[in-house]
Order: sequence, then structure tokens, then C-alpha cells
Amino acid sequence: MNFNSHHLQVQRIINKINYFSIFFKWLNLFYPKGKGIQFYFLLYYFFPQKILRLNGRVPWPVHFTSRVLYHKNILIGNRSAPGMSSNCYIQGRNGIILGHNVRIGPGVGLISANHDPDDYDKWPHSSPIKIGNNVWIGMNTVILPGVQIGDNVIIGANSVVSKNLPSNALATGNPCRFIREKSPYLGKDYSKI
Repeated sequence: MNFNSHHLQVQRIINKINYFSIFFKWLNLFYPKGKGIQFYFLLYYFFPQKILRLNGRVPWPVHFTSRVLYHKNILIGNRSAPGMSSNCYIQGRNGIILGHNVRIGPGVGLISANHDPDDYDKWPHSSPIKIGNNVWIGMNTVILPGVQIGDNVIIGANSVVSKNLPSNALATGNPCRFIREKSPYLGKDYSKI
């Protein structure tokens, strides 16, 4: 079996699955901010999140091993769901703003507030984390308070992002550094759904 025939076979299976999506429109009532996320993902997350109430108040799908704090301070675009991968820690105390189509790998930490170094019971105010459209954040990456990431950026695994990153960038490392310019994103435009 060559690649093209395998790809066609997978596409037929996906089309059959999507045929049944009409029966699961009710999931959108539980995930009002889950725009652009396929129904089978919503169905997978439904029982642990909405029945067992693990991150139950969060209006987008969150994996049962992830933790989302201060979800009301988090604004997300279409096809973005912070915490959808396993073992993520998303803390929105000072705010997080995500654009459309932000993909977040397992174990990622978005930390919008640190403890005050002189009083560990306080969190100093800082500007929110801002992440643009079409961004891919690799596994075990940590993004620190006040960081701004442009559109069309890939951040490599195990990076610690403590400074702003420009648009159209490939960046990685601890501390995270710009490696090279990235070609334009050619995938679906999720801002139009």
C-alpha cells in the first residue's frame, strides 16, 4: 500500500466519522469556546470533564491530567484549547490571550503570574501572556508572565520562554531563542469559522 492509497483510506474513515457528528451537536452546549475542535475530541473529554468535574467549569475541552486555573482570565480563539494535551498547567491569574489555531503539546506550562520573591502569598501584577495565531508550542515548554508571541511561530520542546518572540519564527532552548525565520502557514484559516 503506497502513501496515497493509505491517505485516501484514512480520509474515507474520517468522512464516515464526521457523518455522525450531527448526533453530537449537543456537545457544543458544554463547550461554548470549543469552536473548530472536532466532535470526537469533545466526546472524549466530556465524561472526565463534565461528569467527573475535572476542570468542569472550563468552557473548552481539557485533558483530565491537565490543570487550568483562573479560566475566566483566559481568552481563546477558534481551534485553541489550552490544556487539551495531557499534563499541562495553565495558570491565568494575570490573563492569557490565545489567537486562533494555537496547538499546545503535552506538559506545557503557561504561567501568567509568579510569586512575589519577598512574600510568597502574593502575586505581583504583570501584563498577560499573548500568543498569536497559528502557533505550535512543543512538549514541556514553559511560557513565563508577560511574554508576547507573534503569529506563525513554532517553539521547540523543553523551551523556557521568558522574552517576546516575533512573528514567523522558529525558536527553542532554555532560555528560548530565535533560531530562524519560518515559512508562512499554509493550513486552514480558523479565524473564519
